[in-house]
Amino acid sequence: MRLALVTETYPPEVNGVAMTLGRLVAGLRARGHAVEVVRPRQKHEVRSGPDEDLVVPGLAIPFYDSLRVGLPVLHRLAARWREWRPDIVHVATEGPLGFASLEAAGRLRLPVTSSFHTNFHAYGGHYGVAALRDATLAYLRWFHNRTRCTLAPTRQMVAELSAERFRGLGVMARGVDTALFDPARRSATLRAGWGAGPDDPVALYVGRIAVEKNLGLAVEAFLRLREREPRLRFVLVGDGPAKEPLMRAHPEFHYAGMRRGEELAAHYASGDLFLFPSVTETFGNVVTEALASGLVTVAYDYAATREHVRDERNGFTARFDDATSFHAAAERAMSARTKWRDIRAAARATALGLTWEAVVERFETDIRAAARLD
Repeated sequence: MRLALVTETYPPEVNGVAMTLGRLVAGLRARGHAVEVVRPRQKHEVRSGPDEDLVVPGLAIPFYDSLRVGLPVLHRLAARWREWRPDIVHVATEGPLGFASLEAAGRLRLPVTSSFHTNFHAYGGHYGVAALRDATLAYLRWFHNRTRCTLAPTRQMVAELSAERFRGLGVMARGVDTALFDPARRSATLRAGWGAGPDDPVALYVGRIAVEKNLGLAVEAFLRLREREPRLRFVLVGDGPAKEPLMRAHPEFHYAGMRRGEELAAHYASGDLFLFPSVTETFGNVVTEALASGLVTVAYDYAATREHVRDERNGFTARFDDATSFHAAAERAMSARTKWRDIRAAARATALGLTWEAVVERFETDIRAAARLD
């Protein structure tokens, strides 16, 4: 089939949505489909992009200056899709470019499917604009209900969107690269650079360093755990607007910055305890990456954690958005150090069952059915 995939974020940008879509496109092309990625020109990108991409002008997103939204180039999209008519248009983001793609596809009577990747309506409270939640949610509902189906990453998210009157819902799960994220990448040299000896535990956070990630709770949990275990180290992998204030408040933490590929995988594998307190995820790819890397994960019981983490078997879970429960889960995890080897092995075993091949195949089946191509 011919598929036009519209997204405002795509590799080499580093975030869960970009990574997921990059995997999806690669998998579909490997299965013989013609996929054109429609996306904004990325920051510092000087050329037009690969031949398979339709690159359009973009603008920086407020609070996310490393990412860009595409301009609503309606006429350009319509002209392109008259020339190269796709069987399906799949819209992965709801910004101006996504909106324009809905309009262009509607004019050309092309079937449109969509996926829901980001809880934008939940972000407002973290940036002082909570009053926009209802308006944002209404726009997202209107947007997705114009498409033939909307795929969300977990069954829990499907249930939540259904309660908000989203229609045509299905699950598009996410896989994890277990060849890349592997406990075998553990590095004594890297750990030594963090000031950690062979037997010193290391707590790890991976992700955007921003207020919507609830990172303050991870810091509080670490400080409590360090009172019990003074050798505990805290390593943060990622970047974001909250990084500099955090560095001023806690210069004793190790800030690894943005890491990709094998460097990122080595950072995961070289940690021990994964603290992830975010409450705004639709999935949370970092959770499955931590499982694949054999970390002892502590996270709220929702999204990827609810799908894949079983309390005290392959990780530790806390009641959603309950700081007291999160602290208790972190303390239970630290108290279970004699069981960490078994928990790590169980985490790795869970991740080995999460293949991208199965995700791509399911996606292909769902959008073909929605577009009535079978």
